[in-house]
Amino acid sequence: MSSSPIQKGDHGAAKPQPVHLRTRERKAVEASSAAFSCPHGHCFLSDHHDANERRTWWVILLTVTTMGLEIVSGLLFGSMALLADGWHMASHASAMGITALAYYLARKHMDNPRFTFGTGKIGDLAGYSSALLLLVVAVLMAYESIVRLVNPVAIHFKEAMVVAAVGLIVNLISALILKEHHDHTASDHHASDHHDHNLRAAYIHVLADATTSILAIAALGFGMLLGWSFLDPVMGIAGALLISHWAYGLLREAGGVLLDRTPNESLLQSISEAIEPLDGVRIVDLHVWRLGPGHHGAIISLATSRGESPDFFKERLCRLKGLSHVTIEVNASNEHSF
Repeated sequence: MSSSPIQKGDHGAAKPQPVHLRTRERKAVEASSAAFSCPHGHCFLSDHHDANERRTWWVILLTVTTMGLEIVSGLLFGSMALLADGWHMASHASAMGITALAYYLARKHMDNPRFTFGTGKIGDLAGYSSALLLLVVAVLMAYESIVRLVNPVAIHFKEAMVVAAVGLIVNLISALILKEHHDHTASDHHASDHHDHNLRAAYIHVLADATTSILAIAALGFGMLLGWSFLDPVMGIAGALLISHWAYGLLREAGGVLLDRTPNESLLQSISEAIEPLDGVRIVDLHVWRLGPGHHGAIISLATSRGESPDFFKERLCRLKGLSHVTIEVNASNEHSF
């Protein structure tokens, strides 16, 4: 019995290097993998990790700036609505901080040997945590909306609409900055396996805020024109339900990654098609899991009567897109065909 690990990625350097140099090395190694070059390393970060981190910081800067302007304006003009939205922006910036911190920690420890399979899952952990936070926000929204539906309060429609409009503009700009863009081809595996759950969590946060702003503007407009004040809490309940739906989806995806759920059937099929057509070779055990955005690991146990080394089978798998770390175990078999 023999085994051999392979990895398509950068080779761990002896000394820490700047982020832009490590990024260049990753790209160079990825280019060489097309020629069956499989150096062994454990960097499983997204190809867009550094760019996504910068995008997150731009959104934090935009959010903090808006927060400061709203708080100062609220104090100067005596507007409680502006003050409330300003402090809401503070909580929004804190949520973005989770995303930024996850990117920093994943990058900082990317070559740390104590992380057996790299730091690609730090983003999934942050995404899962952000989804839980979104669920808490949705519950609080629903509770407050029900309270206001039962016990209506006076609404300053014009002032509230101005604040909602400002929030909508800021959140739409933030959503455009954070939106993921993937260039998938017909040969790519399931699109969700390429998702950066950390960035997606930040995107859902701003999208949720933008949605509540749209619902608020609609409710305030009808309330001001037709006197339908009850629409404000009703829209709050609708927004809470929508946010809960998005948060549940993120929890399910990120949680599945954290629990090493098999990502998709297409990658399993590709592995089988690369190995099992060989005479006298059979896959007896196969485990595939996600290591990071666009990266998967596999442990494969083979029974064969051919006598080839693990390197032979390794080269047959090295071209599979998204398969970044493979351990192959070869067991001798007395059978000559399967």
